[in-house]
Amino acid sequence: MVNVATDERVRALVEGAMDPVVVLDSERRLVAASGAAAEVLGDTTPGRRLTEEHLGSEPSVLVLFLESLPELSAYQELRAGFTAAVSHELRTPLARLLILLESAGLPGADVDDLVEQARQEVVQVRELIDDVLFLGELETGREVVSLGRTLALPVVEEVVGSLAGRAERAQVELVVRADPETELPLRPRMLRVVLENLVTNSIRYAGPGRTCTITVTDEGSGPVLGVVDDGKGVSATDVSRLFERFYRADQARSSRGTGLGLAIVKHIVTSAGGTVEAASAPGEGVEIRALFPPE
Repeated sequence: MVNVATDERVRALVEGAMDPVVVLDSERRLVAASGAAAEVLGDTTPGRRLTEEHLGSEPSVLVLFLESLPELSAYQELRAGFTAAVSHELRTPLARLLILLESAGLPGADVDDLVEQARQEVVQVRELIDDVLFLGELETGREVVSLGRTLALPVVEEVVGSLAGRAERAQVELVVRADPETELPLRPRMLRVVLENLVTNSIRYAGPGRTCTITVTDEGSGPVLGVVDDGKGVSATDVSRLFERFYRADQARSSRGTGLGLAIVKHIVTSAGGTVEAASAPGEGVEIRALFPPE
């Protein structure tokens, strides 16, 4: 529960905002709202509980969730660290791109090959920017994660079909073992994002000749989405940090991943009331499970 001093500080920051902004606590009770939000929502009495269905019908409203407000210095440090990490991740492909373009002007250069490599670097930058923006939308509440329930199997089959070519090139077999009746508490788009990130992660790192299995089951305590491969695996130290932004295990440092995929997965799953866990050991593959509460 947020204390009174924090409530007052948040209200002072939000009430003067020109855009429709609301701040909710961990139990979805209204902490503060801007004047523009009051015009859209009507009743913005502090303590009023706002449901996802209500907010989902008002896409213009920016929703911020507040469990506790860190000290300003800690917040600034966190923001500075994230900004530095993004800057570093952008510099690497941009530096490679500059080298490739300069190399294209050298005598005897294979221009076609260099242009293709440069194109891949541009794609890498675009993917990173897209992931950073998407994660920002999730964290500020612009994306409603859980709005109804989605039958999982059709989305699983759609994602597997879209990634089949990439899996074939990486020599990774994709196997689906999903209960056709199980629903997950995610919008179709959010489920698609989770699956794409988890399956792509396995395709990228499992190694040739490996298998990635996607499972959807309901174990009584709630539905479970799992993605497991029998690839190289990672160390115990790496397992504990897999969901950190920009963290990459040693074997993944030279990959073209953005380092944000699993962080996005964790944010989506936890926003839907679930938990995500990973298990692995060197040479024993990686298993990631998203566990959701029962309906």
